[in-house]
Amino acid sequence: MAGKPRGETPLVRQGEDRREDTFKMEPLLVEGRGELADLALDLAQKAAGLKRSLPAPFVVSLADLVRAMNCYYSNLIEGHDTRPIDIERALRKDYSKDKKKRDLQREAVAHIAVQQWIDAGGLSGPAASIENIREIHRRFCQQLPPDLLWVEDPTTKGRSEVVPGALRQNDVVVGRHVAISPGAVPRFLARYADVYGKLGKADTIVAAAAAHHRLAWIHPFADGNGRVARLLSHAMLLHALDSGAIWSVARGLARSVESYKGHLQACDEPRRGDRDGRGNLSEQALLDFTRYFLETCIDQVDFMERLVQPDKLHARILGWARDEVRRKKLLPRSVHILEIVLARGQMHRDELRLSIGTGDRQLRRTVSELLELGVLTSEGQAAPVKLGFPAALAPQWMPGLFPEGA
Repeated sequence: MAGKPRGETPLVRQGEDRREDTFKMEPLLVEGRGELADLALDLAQKAAGLKRSLPAPFVVSLADLVRAMNCYYSNLIEGHDTRPIDIERALRKDYSKDKKKRDLQREAVAHIAVQQWIDAGGLSGPAASIENIREIHRRFCQQLPPDLLWVEDPTTKGRSEVVPGALRQNDVVVGRHVAISPGAVPRFLARYADVYGKLGKADTIVAAAAAHHRLAWIHPFADGNGRVARLLSHAMLLHALDSGAIWSVARGLARSVESYKGHLQACDEPRRGDRDGRGNLSEQALLDFTRYFLETCIDQVDFMERLVQPDKLHARILGWARDEVRRKKLLPRSVHILEIVLARGQMHRDELRLSIGTGDRQLRRTVSELLELGVLTSEGQAAPVKLGFPAALAPQWMPGLFPEGA
C-alpha cells in the first residue's frame, strides 16, 4: 500500500475490458505428474500426524501463536517488519505511540483477525469462490488505518484509494507482468473459481500452488493481493488437510523469499515451446513452483513437528519456569502447575488445587500471574486453564519460530 516497494504501477484506463480470453492464464492445473501426487500424499500424512500427536487444547493454543507467526512472515514478504512482541501487544490493544509502528500493528491485527475467521470456518462454500476471495480482502482492508488504504504510482506519484472487497478499476503492471484489464477481472475470477472450487481434497493439495500464482496473476484488487493469495492458500490447505492451523507455509516462503518471488515471476512467462504444455503460460514453470510450494509445506510441517516434540517442548517450558522461579520472577508453585497442565493438556482450578495441595488464595495468585504472562489461558473462572504460547517467550520455548532478534 502507500510507500511499499511493490513495483505495482497503476495505469489510467478506468474499468476498461479489452476482452482477453481466459485461455491467457492456462494451464490452471498441472496434469499427470506422479511426483506431485507423492509430495501431496507425504504432506497429508505428515500434517495429520502432527495434529494427532498433540492434545486438543495444545492445538487450539498453538494455532493462536501460529496465526501471529503467519501474519509476521506474510507481512515481511511485503516489506513490513512488525516484531512479534509488537503484534502481541497490539492484540491486547497496546499500540505504539509512533504512527508508522501503530499502523503496522493495526495491519497485523487485521491479518490475524481474517485468519482466525477462516480457521473458525468463516468461509462459505469452496475457498476459491469469488465471494470468498472478495470477503477475505474486504475483512482485511476494512480494519486497516486510512494511510494504508492508498496505492501510489511510483512514476506519476498519483494516489488511488483501495476499497475493501472491491475489484480494481485500473490497469496495473507488476514487475514485468502486465495484468489483465480491470473489466476482465470478473470473467477470469469466474474461470478461476470454476476450476479450483470444484476439486477434491487430494487435487486441491496439488493445485494450491497453481491457485496461489494464478490469483496473483489476475491481480484482482488495487492492492493487498499477496496477503489475500497467501490467506487463500492457507484456507485451501486447511480444508484439504484438516491441519489444525498449527503450521504455516508463509514462514517457508519468507525464508526463501527470493526463490518464492522468482518462481512467481517464472510462472508469468509464456509457454517455452511445444514441449511446455498446451496452455498460454509455461507449464514447466508451474510444475517447478508446485514442487517448490509442496516441498516448502512439508519442510514447515517437519519443522513444527521437531519443535513441539512433547519431551523436548516440556523440558524447554519447565526449564524456563525454573529459571524464572530462581530469579524470583515467578511464584514457586508455578513449575508444579505447569507440569500438571503439560501432562493433562488442561485442568480446572479446583482440580489443580487438589493436585498441588495448596490453598485457594495461593493458587489464585499463581494462576493469575501465569495468566497475565500468557503462559496459561482460560475463558473464565469456571473454565479450565490450558497452556498458552506467548510470542514474547518464543525464543525460549519455540526456538527458530521467528528470526533471531525479531
